[in-house]
Amino acid sequence: MRHVSKKGRKFGRVKKVRKALLKSLCLALILRGRIRTTEAKAKELGTVISPFITKARKGGLANIKLIAKFLPEQAVSKLVKEIGPKYQDRNGGYTRIIKLGEMRKDGARMCLIEFV
Repeated sequence: MRHVSKKGRKFGRVKKVRKALLKSLCLALILRGRIRTTEAKAKELGTVISPFITKARKGGLANIKLIAKFLPEQAVSKLVKEIGPKYQDRNGGYTRIIKLGEMRKDGARMCLIEFV
């Protein structure tokens, strides 16, 4: 039986650890602008961070509070003040993934994820 509606990657972690991983990746991407990570993590990060940018773009107290439930205050302020207004006329596709090749240790495919 195919389970077509299953979404997201598990990364071999339990839910709490997976959520913490994505939270730290989101924070690093927001504060630095680009990060180097594995391809699977970058693809998952793109789907996680897009709704936050859309909410920051729209603004409003309710959207800011929804972002603040997941991200710390420094990331929320940067999203709302700098990143959100930058994408006012863009309807999605806020991140870009650049493939770098494989890591020598374990052969994991590495890539850069950055804001467009």
